[in-house]
Amino acid sequence: FFWTAHPIYPTFCLKFDRSILLNWCTGVSSNIKSKVVDYCSTMQLFSCVASLLLLSWRYEESSAFQTTVSFSAHHVGARQNSPIPQPSLSSKLLKMSVEGDFDPEALAKARDEAQSGSIKARANALYKFTRPHTIRGTILASIAGTIRALIDTPGSITNANWGYMLPRAFVGMLALLLGNAFIVGINQIYDEDIDKINKPFLPVASGEMSKRFAWVAVVLSALVGPVLVNRFFPPLLFRLYSFGLFLGLIYSVPPIRTKGNPILAGLTIACVRGFLLNFGVYYAVKDAVGSTFSWSPKVQFMARFMTIFASTIAITKDLPDVEGDKAYNIETFATKVGVGRIAKGATVCLLLNYVHAIATGLLSKQGAYNMIPMIGGHTALAALLLARFRKLEPDSIKSVKLYYKHIWDNFYLEYVLYTLI
Repeated sequence: FFWTAHPIYPTFCLKFDRSILLNWCTGVSSNIKSKVVDYCSTMQLFSCVASLLLLSWRYEESSAFQTTVSFSAHHVGARQNSPIPQPSLSSKLLKMSVEGDFDPEALAKARDEAQSGSIKARANALYKFTRPHTIRGTILASIAGTIRALIDTPGSITNANWGYMLPRAFVGMLALLLGNAFIVGINQIYDEDIDKINKPFLPVASGEMSKRFAWVAVVLSALVGPVLVNRFFPPLLFRLYSFGLFLGLIYSVPPIRTKGNPILAGLTIACVRGFLLNFGVYYAVKDAVGSTFSWSPKVQFMARFMTIFASTIAITKDLPDVEGDKAYNIETFATKVGVGRIAKGATVCLLLNYVHAIATGLLSKQGAYNMIPMIGGHTALAALLLARFRKLEPDSIKSVKLYYKHIWDNFYLEYVLYTLI
């Protein structure tokens, strides 16, 4: 499964023959034997984490049961005279609840199921707790950075030690997802009251997940992630990973709480998602294939481009949250300047970023970039961004949320171009 799902699988197929397959299988089996102790100990760690999460769930079920009984007794008279409810809502509504453009009925149903002790409902709440749109960005950055590093290293694909690299890539991806979960999770814990206004679909704000379980998930993520990085990756990556967790911590937690300052908030997000993530993945792959790290033009470009893009996301993420931020005296550019002006300024900033990408391709040395994706691809994304901005209605929360979602879509698509440029 890992092999066929690997991003370089199509490239390998182009050079495939029986002898390569036999040699690869032999290398995999020998390396797996040598690594079995390391990865078994890692699985034991995961088993402990899963056990603690399950114990936390079961502990909450006892109190949730009492709440459910009281709730049922309170409403039994009304239910006797009311029509029988539908057995389930459509999958579309449940998906909307997960993604954030939620339906109140779907949200209420998900909350009731989670509080009644349903493992499936609580797993769904945990999924929402990790903020799926940020998870997708992390996964795409990892895959794109891996492909970029392999392409930039001659012979790394055909001579790669897959029995060593694939399990390590899995562990690295898991560590990144745990770091992501810690940062977005600690934010939901400290922003519970604000999220009840801005993002009532989030599990802590909606009541699908208790604060106790949220703390368990956050603490475990903060403990397991660094252990994995320290065990399987170079010391530099461990320090960068720890620094990223620290930035995520002070973003949400008083007394520093950089979220309260729009400039510091933007710098924090830009540093973590723009530089640390992209540099860290590229460096890790280079280390795995035994190649010395060096700043290639493509990596330099991506670090610049995504840092600017992440800074823009840090500003536009507050556009749908103006009401709650004003209620709790959270200063953002959106609350101080206005949704319409910030959206226009963010669009101009991103368009200039695309102009920078196109100019980089035109002014670079011949052969430094593939011109079609570098120039044509960024021109297409710039046109797409402009077309979507023209549909924005600043006074409509639904339209503002859609505009913000489109910015993330362009963010995802940039990682596709990263593998092609």
